[in-house]
Amino acid sequence: MRALAISAVVGAMVLTGCQTTGNNLGGVEYDKTGLGTIIGAAAGYGISKGNANTSAQNNRAAAIGAVLGGAAGIYLDNKEKKLRQQMAGTGVDVNRNPDGSVGLIMPGNITFDTNKSNIKPNFYATLDKVAQVLTEDNKSGILVTGYTDSTGNDSINIPLSQARAQSVASYLASRGVSTARINAQGHGSSNPIASNATAEGREQNRRVEISIYAIQ
Repeated sequence: MRALAISAVVGAMVLTGCQTTGNNLGGVEYDKTGLGTIIGAAAGYGISKGNANTSAQNNRAAAIGAVLGGAAGIYLDNKEKKLRQQMAGTGVDVNRNPDGSVGLIMPGNITFDTNKSNIKPNFYATLDKVAQVLTEDNKSGILVTGYTDSTGNDSINIPLSQARAQSVASYLASRGVSTARINAQGHGSSNPIASNATAEGREQNRRVEISIYAIQ
């Protein structure tokens, strides 16, 4: 079912306006710092995967959807469909996040070796397919988020998760995705999607997620 709740990233750009510093995204002028701030603020609202939506967040998303109408939802539907086709058999899960963005979950068994931030060579082909979809147009903002399992502490896990997110973001940029569209961040062991009590669960939690937001 098509999600009608459009991300807070889009809403922030629509409701507050954009800066004009020479970078162009889908006909809208803005700067890279502005995009990073907006996406960071969206994550700060607790709309990333793994956080429960509150009534206020649901109301905010509904209001944003009302402002934009259905165009952004249709755009994201098409991206989701294409990414599902491209990611079939790769081990990457494609879904819709609570905020309406398209989410890709890339588990540790296919992305990075333990305690490393270098992308596994076999994963390049998968990221090439992601980049292919993202470079079809420039109407989306991209948030790359790295996570670790609960082994170790924040002083290790947060920099490691940030480095992994940045590795993925940098590779996408090398394949033609504008750096002005990408924001990378690391959240360490927060927001686990499986139990850290088992090796299998920890492997799922050592992941990188990509969220794709429509900017109309």
